[in-house]
Amino acid sequence: MIPNDTIVALATPSGAGAIAVIRISGKQAIAIASQVFKSVRNKDLTKQKSHTLHLGHIIDPSTDSGQEKTLDQVLVAVFKGPNSYSGEDTVEISCHGSTFIQQQIIQLLLRKGCRMAQAGEFTLRSFLNGKMDLSQAEAVADLIASDNEASHQIAMQQMRGGFSNELAKLREELLNFASLIELELDFAEEDVEFADRSQFVDLLKRIEFVLKRLIDSFAVGNVIKNGIPVAIVGEPNVGKSTLLNALLNEERAIVSDIAGTTRDTIEDELVINGIGFRFIDTAGIRETKDYVESIGIQKTFEKIEQAQVVLFLVDSSQLTIEKIEDLKVEIERIKNKYPQKTLLVLFNKKDLMSADLITALETQVEHSLFISAKNKEGIEELKNALLSFVNTGALRNNETIITNTRHYDSLLKALEEIQKVQWGMQQNLSSDLMAIDIRQALYYFGEITGEVTNDELLGNIFANFCIGK
Repeated sequence: MIPNDTIVALATPSGAGAIAVIRISGKQAIAIASQVFKSVRNKDLTKQKSHTLHLGHIIDPSTDSGQEKTLDQVLVAVFKGPNSYSGEDTVEISCHGSTFIQQQIIQLLLRKGCRMAQAGEFTLRSFLNGKMDLSQAEAVADLIASDNEASHQIAMQQMRGGFSNELAKLREELLNFASLIELELDFAEEDVEFADRSQFVDLLKRIEFVLKRLIDSFAVGNVIKNGIPVAIVGEPNVGKSTLLNALLNEERAIVSDIAGTTRDTIEDELVINGIGFRFIDTAGIRETKDYVESIGIQKTFEKIEQAQVVLFLVDSSQLTIEKIEDLKVEIERIKNKYPQKTLLVLFNKKDLMSADLITALETQVEHSLFISAKNKEGIEELKNALLSFVNTGALRNNETIITNTRHYDSLLKALEEIQKVQWGMQQNLSSDLMAIDIRQALYYFGEITGEVTNDELLGNIFANFCIGK
């Protein structure tokens, strides 16, 4: 049900600033705004064209003294539905950014008949009024939350409808075939076929291919959206904190010659070529009787479990050619314990290494780099190596990438139903049995775009939005 009341909220971040924007949306938006707005040219706001700006003052006509009170000089933008963000009549008041002024204007509008907007209610109304589908609405929240170029690009692509357009086309074709198969059921006694089975098989193969591609993209999209977790691990005093500081180009972690200085994990983020990486400096791994340090070491193993990339740092000044075999055993132990993790071995303090040792390590240890964290040597090579672990080809090719867990779940369920239909075609199952699976696949397609929805689902989605959007 589309709400018919008028809502108001602060559209800019709360707190003081140069300018604040207060947004009103609903059937009475322009009428309510006109009651408190006095144009410098005596314009009637209700008679102005859509997408126009007007300079004037916000006036409180109902003060205790009985005299009008000017709250602020403002710029008012008028957008008439359906050609507005929410699809309704919308007014945006740009006022000075004093928190006192913001609250005074909002309270005045509430007294005139507005209601405070709930989280995401402007975007919810946009969805209910057909201005965007549900996946596009969710992309709005992702766009607001994007903090690097890659996540911004994915959110923009989804907000423009790239994802939903692709699904809508497949859903329409599947719906057409479903209609023909349903029609066959009405003429079951005549034993006729309205749906071309060979074309239907081809369609199912195309849908399966697209669904698998979208599902596979989630692995990339999820880490791009949330940042790629990278754990820096190794024995105490090998230079893990120094490496973190070198990567971030700031003194983020305490560095000392005392083993066990880092007793808790330290995390910070870095954007490399538009991709977000979340680096975790962990406590050194060793046998210890220190209770506090042992807790830090336990947390190290927990962070390795959460990481996608593990940087295993080795102090090369303590390494000899004779010890390489022992090192290889340790590397294999880590690989076997965390087989799903990408492991990169970093030989630190390369400035203290002999040429023979470097040559021996290059030939015997795969996926390794030589760096000097203290002198910041090899840091750019390390960043390039980290980027190589991320499949950014899809971004460059502007392919659709899934980042939303809800979409991922619905795609998996839709694929399962499509594969059931394919199996049914191979087994020559009756049309009525296949129709059940086709309807279920259509249901999951519709769940993504919002053609199938309920109040609980919408409540869960839009509760994560900020107020004013």
